Amino acid sequence: MKRLLMLVALLFSAATLMAQNNPYIALVGVVDTANGVALSAPTTTLTVDIEAECERTICGPYARYAQKLLGVRAPLTDKMEWRVKRAAIGLADASSFVQQPFEAAPTKQFSYADAEEDFSMIQPDKSSTSATTLEDAALMAANSIFSLRRHRTELITGEAGEHVFGEGLKSALEEIARQEQALLELFLGKRTVRSEVRRFVLSPESTKQQYVVCRLSAVDGIVPSSDLTGDMVVLQITPAETVESPVPEAGVKETMTVSAMVANRAACSIQVRGEEVAREVLPLFQFGRMIQLAQPKRR
Repeated sequence: MKRLLMLVALLFSAATLMAQNNPYIALVGVVDTANGVALSAPTTTLTVDIEAECERTICGPYARYAQKLLGVRAPLTDKMEWRVKRAAIGLADASSFVQQPFEAAPTKQFSYADAEEDFSMIQPDKSSTSATTLEDAALMAANSIFSLRRHRTELITGEAGEHVFGEGLKSALEEIARQEQALLELFLGKRTVRSEVRRFVLSPESTKQQYVVCRLSAVDGIVPSSDLTGDMVVLQITPAETVESPVPEAGVKETMTVSAMVANRAACSIQVRGEEVAREVLPLFQFGRMIQLAQPKRR
C-alpha cells in the first residue's frame, strides 16, 4: 500500500512528465502539476525504421562468352532487386523502448571502375583496318586475363626477376589485380549493393490494427504508402486479450480516487511480401483501459 501511495503521489506531482516517460500508466483528465493545471490524454506514438537494400547487377558485354572462354557462368541480363534488409519498431516518446535510428550501410561496389555503367574495353589493333568481332574482342580479353595470371605467378615465385620485392612487388600485384578485375567485369558484369534508411512515425487508432507504413518499389526502393506500384510494408498490431495494471486498483470503499490509463501490451510486427522482418511487444495506451487509483491522503 505504501508503494501504491508513493506512485500515485509521483503521478500527481509530475503528471505531464509521467505521460511522456512512463509507457505503462498515466493520469487522465485535468491534473495539478508543479507547473500548474494540465490536461492529460495519454496516447502512444510508434516509430518504424526501415532499411532497404538494393542489389544491382549489370551484364558484361562479353557475358555470353564467359563459359566458353573462362569456364564460368555469368549473368546474361541486367537485374535490380530491392529488399527490406531490417526493420525495427519503437516508441517515439522518451522511454526504454525508444529505437535509435538506423545508419545506412555504405554502398558496396564490387568493381574498380569509377562509374558502375562503364567497362574497360579491349582496344582494337590500330595497325589493322579489319573489323574486330565481339567474340574476337572477348577472346583477346580472355587471353589478357590468362597473361596477367601468368605474370602474377612469375612475380610470386620469383621467376620474373630477383629485383622485384618489398613495396615494388606489392604495387605490381595490386596493379595486376586491378587490371584483371577490370577485364573480368567484361564477362561477369558489375554488382553494386546500396541501402537507404527511412523512419516513419504514426499514432495507432484503437479501432485499427493494421497499417501500410510505406511501400517497396522494385525500381525506387522505399516509396510512400500512396504509391500503389510497390509492395506493402505492413505494421500489424495484436493487443493482448487482458490489460494488466502495474499497480493495485482502488477498492470499492475508496472515496478519493483519480483516473489513470493503463497501456496494453501489444505484439507489433512488420511484414513485407508475406514475411515478418521485425517484431516487438510494446505498451500501447490506445488499446489500454481506464482504472481508478486511490488518491493519497494529505497530512
